[in-house]
Amino acid sequence: MVSKSDKFFFSDSIISINQDEWNDCVGLDHPFTRHEFLSALETSKSADSTTGWKPFHYIERKKGKILAVCPLYIKTHSYGEYIFDHAWADAYNRHGLNYYPKLQSAIPFTPVTGERIIIHDSVKDKLMKKNEIINNIITEIKKLNISSLHFNFLHNPSMLKKENPKLMIRQGIQFHWKNNNYESFDDFLKTLSSRKRKVIRKERLCLANNDLNVKMLTGTDIKNFHWDFFYKCYLNTTGRKWGSTYLTKDFFYKIGKNFSDKVLLFVAFKNDTMIASAINFISKTHLYGRLWGSLFDIPYLHFELCYYQAIDFAIKNKIQIVEAGAQGEHKLQRGYMPEKTWSLHWIKDQQFSEAINQYLDQERDIIGKQKENLEQFSPFKNLD
Repeated sequence: MVSKSDKFFFSDSIISINQDEWNDCVGLDHPFTRHEFLSALETSKSADSTTGWKPFHYIERKKGKILAVCPLYIKTHSYGEYIFDHAWADAYNRHGLNYYPKLQSAIPFTPVTGERIIIHDSVKDKLMKKNEIINNIITEIKKLNISSLHFNFLHNPSMLKKENPKLMIRQGIQFHWKNNNYESFDDFLKTLSSRKRKVIRKERLCLANNDLNVKMLTGTDIKNFHWDFFYKCYLNTTGRKWGSTYLTKDFFYKIGKNFSDKVLLFVAFKNDTMIASAINFISKTHLYGRLWGSLFDIPYLHFELCYYQAIDFAIKNKIQIVEAGAQGEHKLQRGYMPEKTWSLHWIKDQQFSEAINQYLDQERDIIGKQKENLEQFSPFKNLD
């Protein structure tokens, strides 16, 4: 434990928190806030103090029961967050100040919208409790050598800001696919313009043209040799695209052992040989596409495994939304429409806080116009 009061404390490891008690607070549906996922990140050395993600989780109890949690990390860099504040850090450095360490509430390496301050269902006024928790965290920050507080990928936090004007809202854009009660993939295609429909059908021929088939694996069907292969794909992608490998192989082994009911793995085979794979996570309403990789360069296979297979699965399983990760305007032409994302920020230094707030006001206008412009290129016949 890092510090403690009668009502709340900060923990330097989620392992010190009972799994059942944590999950009783956060619920079992959203995969990324569950104890199994976050503990796998820590114990696999993917997100811990050695990688610049030192846990500092907020826990609040009442009568021995967890009332609220907030995943928090003391960060010494801004990698693995997908909401970029490198320019803020550079500005601090130019003025002889330290931007790091900062305090980050996020799911490491996971640009997925969800609750970050999670209140037990028994609490009636959740908004009031969330603002109380934010103030508790800020009070703690003021005692420490920490420059700022950030909550990434929240549901619209405008009500939180209304209660606490010192908080600043930042907007971004992702591309999500929505299930309009489609009965089949062809039913979805019928809603697209003729040209876009032909493009997708042509791209999906990559399987037949290359003598490939795709298997869908979840739960106990996913074995360690599947994880070994997926990790090869992951390393191949990170080496070519990002240059940084955040997640260790042990992380995937751990979620495979303790969390496989929330995992959906697409594996592409040529004959009996695995050649590509994509990992997704499942909730009742969402399918979250996360990572993919291929050992061979096959045109359109990325679109098939990451977008079209996900859409097909969502339709068959009545899942409402597919989130296919950060960025990627190419997703628009494949039925993934632009959606706003939100983050919430508090800066200790008053002058920098005012300057950043002015910048965010301008950025929000730009994001709003960008979303409108992107919607002009909708592949759908009619955009509701």
